[in-house]
Amino acid sequence: MAVGAKRVHILYQFLIESVTLSTLGGVIGLLAGWGLANLIVFTLRHTVSEGFPPAYVPVWVIFLSLFFAAFTGAVFGVYPAFKASRLDPIDALRYE
Repeated sequence: MAVGAKRVHILYQFLIESVTLSTLGGVIGLLAGWGLANLIVFTLRHTVSEGFPPAYVPVWVIFLSLFFAAFTGAVFGVYPAFKASRLDPIDALRYE
């Protein structure tokens, strides 16, 4: 606001940040889950049975999980974004 940004710009900035961070966390979680599943399958194939089926993640599950991560970021980012957009620039800088 001190440099001319409107409330809606600050709101969008906070929302985009929260959605981006949540989606990035979702991608990291997907990769970690996929890697762990493949590690378990690899271990089971070499210790228990060669015929153990491979790890498989459907594409719709990937899209659903990324949508849910982004939705969670949007929901939990609305209040802080709204609160930050209503701050007076002097008050915001005073607590930094």
